[in-house]
Amino acid sequence: MGGSRDDEVAVVGAGLAGCLLACFLARRGHRVTLYERRADPRTGTASGRSRSSERSESGVARPAKQRGRSINLALSERGLDALRRIGLAEAVLADALPMRGRMIHPVAGPLDFQPYSADGQRAINSIGRGALNNTLLSAATAAGAQVHFDHRLVGVDPASGEMTFEVGEAESRSDRRSETAAGDERKATAAVVLGADGAGSAVRGQLLAHDLLTERVEFLDHGYKELTVPPAGGDFALDPGALHIWPRGTLMMIALPNPDRSFTCTLFWPASSFAALDTPEAIAEHFATHYPDVPPLAPDLVADYQHNPVGQLGTVYCEPWQAYGRVGLVGDAAHAIVPFYGQGANCAFEDVVELDRCLDDTGDDWRAALPRFGQHRREHTDAIAQLALDNFVEMRDRVASPVYQLRKKVEHGLERALPGRYVSRYELVSFTTTPYAQVRRRVRRQQWLLGAVAAGTALLAAGAVAVARRWRR
Repeated sequence: MGGSRDDEVAVVGAGLAGCLLACFLARRGHRVTLYERRADPRTGTASGRSRSSERSESGVARPAKQRGRSINLALSERGLDALRRIGLAEAVLADALPMRGRMIHPVAGPLDFQPYSADGQRAINSIGRGALNNTLLSAATAAGAQVHFDHRLVGVDPASGEMTFEVGEAESRSDRRSETAAGDERKATAAVVLGADGAGSAVRGQLLAHDLLTERVEFLDHGYKELTVPPAGGDFALDPGALHIWPRGTLMMIALPNPDRSFTCTLFWPASSFAALDTPEAIAEHFATHYPDVPPLAPDLVADYQHNPVGQLGTVYCEPWQAYGRVGLVGDAAHAIVPFYGQGANCAFEDVVELDRCLDDTGDDWRAALPRFGQHRREHTDAIAQLALDNFVEMRDRVASPVYQLRKKVEHGLERALPGRYVSRYELVSFTTTPYAQVRRRVRRQQWLLGAVAAGTALLAAGAVAVARRWRR
């Protein structure tokens, strides 16, 4: 690897956002090189996965993945819009499982299905993160991008675009970190360096080290842990057409279906609650008490709980997202959010579409396009960061409330009565590409109408009860 050409772009991170970005840039005629610290995920090997949590230069913890395990995600309209632009939406959706609403699991009593849309037909799509990553990676290489795996970024000169990588399998690198041989480092230079390397971005860490940005990471007081509900008799143990929620206040659990007919369950609990269950007996008793329908469906629940790691959740804020019009950040590297609106990947994909639009507007002038991208995009990523935090409270505390259920019924009634004029916040976020900040402004305007109708409905119901009581007398 030597000097760079003016059209050469280095993308650090061959995850979802990085691979999609490579596809878009290759389509524009740029020479794209992807650098990824892990091994090629398509080989099925475990190299590139550390044995324990790593901490990035920016201080954001990245929990290690278990061998053979993969977090799934909810792909909705914003992500699909990006995939359609490069002809991949149909292929990706072929393996998707549409979820048309939430299935609420109370401690006792019947399940409650709450559709996402007024007509009950709109769906978000459960997608395996690993399978989607492999599809995008293959598309990037087919488009002409070169990929260098087992390359961990350890240095960037933002003024020149020179990068320094530690090369070799990740586990071997960690064993010799204190005495790295000269042959284990490699340098490369690109006209543009784009960090698409996630919440713990090494590129962001380098810009921070050069005092070229400010960073704030707000950690949630909740962590997460994954469990698995396997197929039952060769079929889904739960309804695969729903996102399942066990709303228990601070101890929420959700489950998404997988193509192999299993479910990936995720616990969102305070760290102290994870630590408190320190014996198999305590784990079994807790789930039997608070999630009584789960243990019969998850024979490995206790072992999963004991062996799977606890990951951290947080929101990343930084500015600016670029330096010198030469080094930039995209996706979680610029604005990681908590996962409670299912918008992390969708938002990152929308970033790629917006950056592509900025390149159109500036004639591929990176010095103009990168600042423009940050100026146009930041208010929207700040908006979805707050919406995601708000939705966490809704999912864990409100969805089982009779008041919340009444408001949702009223809201769906307004959508049917005023089609296109009244649209719920969830539908605007998940089923349209309305910019996130515009969603927040529109929902504020709609809230007074929803509140007035809900209050009127409650008054009518109270009046009807009073009349019925007088009649019975």
